[in-house]
Amino acid sequence: MVRTYPFSEPDRLELDPVYQDLLRDEPVSRVALPYGGEAWLAVRHADVRTVLGDPRFSRAAVVGQDVPRVRPEIDHQVNSILNMDPPDHTRLRKLVARAFTTRRVEALRPRAAELTTELLAGMRAAGPGADLVEHVSVPLPVTIICELLGVPVEDRPIFRTASDAALSTSGMTPQQRVAATEKLAAYMAGLVAQRRATPTDDLLGALVTARDEGDRLNEGELIGLGIGILIAGHETTMNQIGNMTYTLLTRPDRGAALRGDHEAIVTAVEELLRYTPLGASAGFPRIAKEDVELSGVTVRAGEAVVVSIHAANRDPEMFDDAQALVLGRAPNRHIGFGYGAHHCLGAQLARMELQEALGSLLREFPDLRLAVAPEDVQWRKGAFVRGPHTLPLAWGSAE
Repeated sequence: MVRTYPFSEPDRLELDPVYQDLLRDEPVSRVALPYGGEAWLAVRHADVRTVLGDPRFSRAAVVGQDVPRVRPEIDHQVNSILNMDPPDHTRLRKLVARAFTTRRVEALRPRAAELTTELLAGMRAAGPGADLVEHVSVPLPVTIICELLGVPVEDRPIFRTASDAALSTSGMTPQQRVAATEKLAAYMAGLVAQRRATPTDDLLGALVTARDEGDRLNEGELIGLGIGILIAGHETTMNQIGNMTYTLLTRPDRGAALRGDHEAIVTAVEELLRYTPLGASAGFPRIAKEDVELSGVTVRAGEAVVVSIHAANRDPEMFDDAQALVLGRAPNRHIGFGYGAHHCLGAQLARMELQEALGSLLREFPDLRLAVAPEDVQWRKGAFVRGPHTLPLAWGSAE
């Protein structure tokens, strides 16, 4: 049986029930994507980790090919780190990995805490009904990644539009996506030129030095890496701040137990990463380089495989009571940040920002609630990712 994929349009933060059927009965199944034909879909935790971590599955093999995908354009971005296999992927990752170590990220925590306090003060001043997305979800991760990379935060409209384009499926036309991407590439090239004229000690300056003095990446890779860090460095956290806040506020008893307890917040964020789906459908396709067996199914060399991280994070073979939100769950072997060579480079930064945002929000607004009915929250449409378009919040007296 070949199923049309995605199975349905995203419904808030609900997973399509077909995933549970597949986890139980058909963990590796055939699906027909909107473009490029059929692929295998893997949903079990063990199989997803194999596809993401085994070098027999290639991302580089999709470049320029008419592979199964959810939007019409064929991916020709040979300089994107997302489309590389080792050793090229390893070479580029090493250039930036030191900026995202646990020690470096913890050094940024005071700045993130200070900024969160300022943003929440602005939200309070705006009064009940203020939008969390506008006041916190966007400016917190955008400011942090801009300061780390060395991008003027006032240029946010340029890269936010390009970010929307990069993650768009049907929300923009292919022409609009191309135009926005080209504009961002030109913008990043301009920043690179500035660094050459006036060297800086930010991450982009370090990458320019690696290009010009170390010859460790080419010009296209330099610009692509800068774009990738800028977009990935805020998109995940931006959407998940809203997603996680919505999850907690639609379960009011859960958030109360976290107020003022940093360790409880740390553990809760891990569970929210497991439980709260970010992607609207399966992730980037990979091509099998040789025959590989997954849950008794042989994936032949040359065939495409897509995986559902969110289904894997609900796999009852890995997690007890997998369909329940258990904020104190430990240990928690979720793969919310992916797995293997392409495990999210900024995972520690995202964790820290989510901890600061949710912890401060619950502490500063102990009576926080949604300002609209849950069914009236407006969500992003036509994108690879889920997240509230706006999330109006209220506090204080309900009168």
